[in-house]
Order: sequence, then C-alpha cells, then structure tokens
Amino acid sequence: MTPDLLQKGAERVARVAQQRVEATESGGRSASYGRVVHDASQVDMTHGRILYLEEVSVSFDGFKAINQLSLDIAPGELRCIIGPNGAGKTTMMDIITGKTRPDEGRVFFGSTIDLLRYNEPEIAQLGIGRKFQKPTVFEHLSVFENLELALKTPKGVKASMFFKLDSRQSDRLAEVLHTIHLADSVRVQAGTLSHGQKQWLEIGMLLMQDPQLLLLDEPVAGMTDFETERTAELFLSLKGKHSLMVVEHDMSFIRTISDIVTVLCDGSVLAQGTLDQVQADERVIEVYLGR
Repeated sequence: MTPDLLQKGAERVARVAQQRVEATESGGRSASYGRVVHDASQVDMTHGRILYLEEVSVSFDGFKAINQLSLDIAPGELRCIIGPNGAGKTTMMDIITGKTRPDEGRVFFGSTIDLLRYNEPEIAQLGIGRKFQKPTVFEHLSVFENLELALKTPKGVKASMFFKLDSRQSDRLAEVLHTIHLADSVRVQAGTLSHGQKQWLEIGMLLMQDPQLLLLDEPVAGMTDFETERTAELFLSLKGKHSLMVVEHDMSFIRTISDIVTVLCDGSVLAQGTLDQVQADERVIEVYLGR
C-alpha cells in the first residue's frame, strides 16, 4: 500500500469523525487493501474502514442493477442509504451478504477479507448480519426462546439437547432484551407482538450473533410513530458498538439517526453527505425527492 493512499485514508477518517463530509460521485471512497486472507478470524480495520465496495457491477438479463458502485463505511458508523425504487439498494446488500455475485469489482470486509470468496452462511459467521424488511421470528416461541435460539452456539442435535445457558450468555441475553425494549415481554409469545416489536426482536436475534456490521432494510416501514421513535433510540444505542447500514425512505427517521447519507441512483452513488446536503442537491431533488 502506497504512502499517498494511507494518507488519503487517514484524512478521510478524520473528516468523517468531524462530520464534514463532501459529496462525491464515488461516495468519497478511499478504498485501499492489504493482503487477502482466508483465515478470517479477525477483521482488520487498521485503515479505518470496515466495508469497501470498489467499482462493483452486476447485470440481470441485460439490465445493469449495480453500475461501477464504490463506497466505504467506517467502524462504528451508522450510514443511511436512500434512493428511488430500482436504485440498487437491495442488490447492493445482496452482494455484500453473498446472495448475489457481481460481474466485476471488489467487496472487502475490513482490509483483508475478500467477501467474494465466501457464501451466505460463511459471511454471516464472519460477523455481517442482515435484516430484511419483513420480520422473521419464531412466532410460536417466546421472546426469550427466540433470543436463546439465536445464540452463537453449536446447533447439532446432541449439543441442543444438553444446552444450558451459562452466566455470560444469560447476561448477554438480558442486555439485548433491554437494548431492544422487550425486557418486560420476555415470556410473551412472539406471534402476539406488534409489528414494531417483532422488528426489534429480529434485530435482537441478530445481536445475539455479535455481528460487527448490520445491514437493515427499511426497518421502520409499517411502524407507528412511537415505534419509529423507539427504533431510532435503538439504532443510536448500537452506533459505535456496531457498524450499521440502514436503507430507508422515511426522511424524518433518517434525520434523527444519520450522520452520513448516501444516495443511490441507477446502481451507483449519486450524492453523499449530510441529509441537508443531499436534500439540497439538484440531482437528488430531480430523481428522488421531487420539488
């Protein structure tokens, strides 16, 4: 890695920390990689980035869903992704999590883990959790049982039959229950929860896996105003402990939680900056926000 790339990376990390981000066509990337490793027991974030996408493209039946997309995210950052329908937001998440393979480009977790070498289950084990728009929980089980099942433990028949929570796991489960606002609903059957509570429970199930990066697709869609407010509190409490990529259309919610907003259009970065900056961008107004 050359000294000039290291210097540029350091300068960009400093700008993010001070929340003085300038909009760029490439998403402000300073993607620079060290060596590719196959033993991914440790995510190398010494260069100040937890996720890199560099010049990624993918086509479906001739339609370019992702077009030379480049962006990067810092450790502990809460990045909001917005854009019109068909902009490539979900496809981008599919690529990061191994569901879709790009035609070209590079996708790195930290500086050394090439995500294109791994499949979906392996990427989840690496420390990347994904939540889809519709909540998926075990509705016939209690809140407690859902979280217990999500623990990162051996799932074989024998291991499951003789499994018993230890004190560390019990403390972790209690911590997550408090974080997701469901400490008072621990014995409630998941199927009886409200839509928003089910969303929180699924986020809690992801947290039980101790992910370093969370990808969240339209998490407040269908929530009440109260649930949306509590979800904002939840995400802000996770910021710094985890890195979050949040795809959302609710601008008031984004204003509450965001430092940096990336706008996608036609599969690439159209603009990036604070919410005020992107809302004032004529290109964003034209293709997404309207007048």
